[in-house]
Amino acid sequence: MARNRLRDLYRSSAHRTSIPLEESSAVGEFDVDIDAIPDKRLELMFVCAHPAIEAGVRTPLMLQTVLGIESEQIAQAFALRAPAMAQRLVRAKRRIRDARIPFVVPSRDDMPGRLPAVLEAIYGVYAIDWQLVSGTTVRESLSAEALYLAVTLATLLEEPEALGLAALISLSIARTPARTPETFVPLEEQDTTLWNADLIAKGETLLRRAHTFGRIGRFQIEAAIQSVHGDRARSGITDHAALRALYEALARLAPTLGGLVSLAAAVGETDGTEAGLDVLDRIEGVDHFQPAWATRAHLLSRLGRADAANEAYARAISLTTDAASREFLRLRARRA
Repeated sequence: MARNRLRDLYRSSAHRTSIPLEESSAVGEFDVDIDAIPDKRLELMFVCAHPAIEAGVRTPLMLQTVLGIESEQIAQAFALRAPAMAQRLVRAKRRIRDARIPFVVPSRDDMPGRLPAVLEAIYGVYAIDWQLVSGTTVRESLSAEALYLAVTLATLLEEPEALGLAALISLSIARTPARTPETFVPLEEQDTTLWNADLIAKGETLLRRAHTFGRIGRFQIEAAIQSVHGDRARSGITDHAALRALYEALARLAPTLGGLVSLAAAVGETDGTEAGLDVLDRIEGVDHFQPAWATRAHLLSRLGRADAANEAYARAISLTTDAASREFLRLRARRA
């Protein structure tokens, strides 16, 4: 019954727009010509997803060695201290050397088992870049690289989670024109007329295509969440009840710190600020996770608990590297 409700909710986001679904030319799931992979980075990412490499370090290894992301940024994305992440990466490289793990492109049969780590790495590029607000246009942003890799992979494999990730990134970076490196603009305050309608349409098409497989996964749910936000451009309102339900589904299927903190924020909108704070209090491992402290500060401020809110704002600011975001938090702290 719960799964049926989740499928119904997902369907409502997947079919939100009336854009016709593009027919795919792919011949079947994972039926892909390895030699036809147009980007050598994708080949290397599948190499780095070798099962002999520790599962928890495959994605960071791809981010650093293939995609050129600094270990400090990777550590921030994984809510770890930079030295701890650097040590993990050093150990992984040493194991590759000592075990003489072959760096060869996997066969078709090996690709399904390696796909989740590759998708996670592409998602990591998007997430890290989105936090940095590195460009005022999609073209200037590393997120464009993440979108290219995601769409390329989705086209090659025609696999629902690959399509879901491509949809997620499309729907998210459609809002890039409403963000600037100089001034942080929270999602709820963004001018929807600045959003890229073509990217939103592309994301909705990808999301509907993913839905046709009938196998719901993490990236499809996250894309549906972005679809709900994107629908504000049409309706003028945000459907907080739908967001809460989707975040609850995400917490059951693939609990992450970011998803759990977002669930707390969504509960704060639907069930009241105290309820949202209660959910946030039950999340473990958020000491170095900036979104958790920013959300806590926001909820405490709404409750009128100025001293506690300012302490949370101070902690969030200390964990924020982006200058515009730091200034935004300072302004919020002064109003607490």
